[in-house]
Amino acid sequence: MRVLVFFDLPVLSGEQRREYTRFRKFLLKSGFMMLQESVYCKLALNGTVVRGIVDGVHKNSPKEGLVQLLTVTEKQYAKMELIIGEVKSEVLDNDERLVIL
Repeated sequence: MRVLVFFDLPVLSGEQRREYTRFRKFLLKSGFMMLQESVYCKLALNGTVVRGIVDGVHKNSPKEGLVQLLTVTEKQYAKMELIIGEVKSEVLDNDERLVIL
């Protein structure tokens, strides 16, 4: 399964910019990959893991703005069509248990 986070946060004041940065850093530290500037994705093994991810996003969401979550199966995610642009893959295709970058 995949959990997609879509967000549109205000960045007019200094406090709003700090909240945006804090939320974005939370997503990255939690293992989300950026698909687009305000669209992030994370792989989840099962529904229990999805619930934990959703709870974490709820707890760390800013007070203002719009944050949306969507859970899709791996089969549904694989059907995503690329219309224009390039796919940016941050996934290592390696079966090693330790990878040094």
